[in-house]
Amino acid sequence: MKESKLRDLLEFLAKSIVDDPQQVFVEEYRNGNTIQLDLQVGKADIGRVIGKHGRVANSLRAILKVVAARNGKQVTMDVVDLG
Repeated sequence: MKESKLRDLLEFLAKSIVDDPQQVFVEEYRNGNTIQLDLQVGKADIGRVIGKHGRVANSLRAILKVVAARNGKQVTMDVVDLG
């Protein structure tokens, strides 16, 4: 699986969670075998993506890590607030 598939997967999952899917953006950075994904959502949807005690964000990270590990990669994901 290509790294961009991880970005597409995160974007799909995030758009499924938020109220305004038009404001979902994922930036991808690569450093060797590690992929960094930065998730940006609208201000009103940050709480939905993070969840209580970070449970939703941690679940997204777990899904991404499983998919990446199957392909010999490592992935990290952060929710970025640009506001």
